[in-house]
Amino acid sequence: MKSSAIKGFCFGLTSGTITTLGMIVGLNAGTGSRAVVLGGILSIAIADSFSDALGIHVSEESDHNKSHSEAWASTVATFFSKLLFASTFMIPIIFFGLQTAIAVSVAWGLAVLGILSYFIARSQKNNPLMVIGEHLSIAVLVIILTHYTGRFIQSNFGFEG
Repeated sequence: MKSSAIKGFCFGLTSGTITTLGMIVGLNAGTGSRAVVLGGILSIAIADSFSDALGIHVSEESDHNKSHSEAWASTVATFFSKLLFASTFMIPIIFFGLQTAIAVSVAWGLAVLGILSYFIARSQKNNPLMVIGEHLSIAVLVIILTHYTGRFIQSNFGFEG
C-alpha cells in the first residue's frame, strides 16, 4: 500500500504544479487580473484535485493486481497532494504584485518539480540531470504554450483585467 500512496503523492504534486502553473500563466497573460488568477487557483485546487483523485482511483481499480485499499491510498494521496500543492500558489499571488507573483510561482513550481524529479531519479538509480531536464522541459513547454494562449485570447477577444 505504501507504493500506492507514493504514486498518488507524486501524481498529485506533479499535476498540481504543472496544471496550476499553466493556468496562472495563461490567465495572467489573458486577463492580468489577480482576482481571476486566484479564482483559477482555487478552481484547480478543488475541482481538479477531485477529478485527478477519481481518475487515479479508477485507474488503480482497473489494475487487477491492486487491492481496494491500494486504490484508496492512491486516491487520498493524489487528492491531498494536489490540493496542497495547487494551493501553495495562492501565497505569492496574495502577497506580491501580480507580475512578481507569477515569476515567484514559476520559480516555486519548477523547484518543486526539480526536487521531486531528483528523488525519483535517485530511487530508480537514474541520472538525475536527465530526469530533471525531461520533467522541467515539459513544465516549461506548458508555461510557454499557456502564456501565448492567454495572449492570443486577450488580443483576439479583448478581455481586460
